[in-house]
Amino acid sequence: MIKGYCDPKFQKVYDAFSNVITSGFETGAALAIEHQGKIIINLWGGHQDLNKTKAWEEDTLVNVFSVTKGVTATCISRLIDQGKLDPGKSVGYYWPEYSCNGKEDTKVSDLLCHRAAMFGFKDGIPSGSFQDWDKFIQSLQLQAPYRKPGISQGYHALTFGWLVGELIRRVDGRSVGRYFKEEIADPLNIDFHIGLAESEFRRCAEMLMIARDDIKLPGEFLRYVPNFFLPQRLQNFKRALLSGDFLEAFQEREEDDNNYVNSHDWRMAEIPSANGHGTAKSLAILYGILSNGCSRDGISIMSEASLQYAITPHSSGPDSVLFGAPIKFGLGYELAQGIATVGNISPALNNKMFGHAGVGGAVAFGDPDKGIGYGFICNQQHNPKELYRTSNMLTAELYSIIS
Repeated sequence: MIKGYCDPKFQKVYDAFSNVITSGFETGAALAIEHQGKIIINLWGGHQDLNKTKAWEEDTLVNVFSVTKGVTATCISRLIDQGKLDPGKSVGYYWPEYSCNGKEDTKVSDLLCHRAAMFGFKDGIPSGSFQDWDKFIQSLQLQAPYRKPGISQGYHALTFGWLVGELIRRVDGRSVGRYFKEEIADPLNIDFHIGLAESEFRRCAEMLMIARDDIKLPGEFLRYVPNFFLPQRLQNFKRALLSGDFLEAFQEREEDDNNYVNSHDWRMAEIPSANGHGTAKSLAILYGILSNGCSRDGISIMSEASLQYAITPHSSGPDSVLFGAPIKFGLGYELAQGIATVGNISPALNNKMFGHAGVGGAVAFGDPDKGIGYGFICNQQHNPKELYRTSNMLTAELYSIIS
């Protein structure tokens, strides 16, 4: 069931990947890893659909959800590198209509680090087509923040895409999808798309999502435990649980069924926080380039100094949306000690890892100390407790070999 290439030195990684497919834990998946500019692993297996009638192929695309945020962060860092965007300036400097209803002092860095207190739509996610960019922008630019911007971290699960995407559009004139395609993807042959052309749908794996009512969140019982019985970490968890911020950040629309992420409208829209589609190899290449000098074949994404600035911790929680977790963010990138493999193997192995994880189980990251670019994608969503089990295991095996 497994196809592709694996350097014999990394047989343990191959075996781990093969096991999750043959055991049925993953319906379909792909793994690609670059090391010091060379692809050492490019594997795929399983099926693209629930009925297992369509085999996963090397060029199969899948929605990687919040892994898209790391790609968007790369666009932001390129603009910062070129002097077109200053994270220290107010958002209103570039987007004047945003400066209202308590958002006047919001900095660009607040948007990038999930400190803008705009992690949800107060009137609910706008109805209708996800392709109607202006509708979502107008809703966000007019609403008041949930609390004072800049004072706390709350993961902007969906809103990050429209907020940061509009910032890019105001600075550059192009949408995020077009900017990434023209500036990075096409020149470097990276098969990743924010806003998918209908002609590419034939390559898409079907995302197999868990119904919202079936998702079991950890620690519900803590709401009944007095604080004096709890260590600080669990107090942070309880405070976030009681805040309800998670439900605001991960809102759903009544009009959307559990399969909406496979709809034409969702795939074709540009949602730079949540609907990027790509291959594992495309992500490994992107992060491989960033982790090995930020340029390849004479094409530079940004300077190494700009990358280092972007992956310096700018916020470190506790995160009010993600249950008080001490998640670290750079300028849009999720850093070591994050919610998935990017953090679970750190700091014991490496504190320089940067990238992002997605709610479907996909993970992509770079490691400039080791020269690694990593991309794992899959189409079976798991409950939170097992959401990143496969990627965590694969990464642990990888780092047991590359020490």
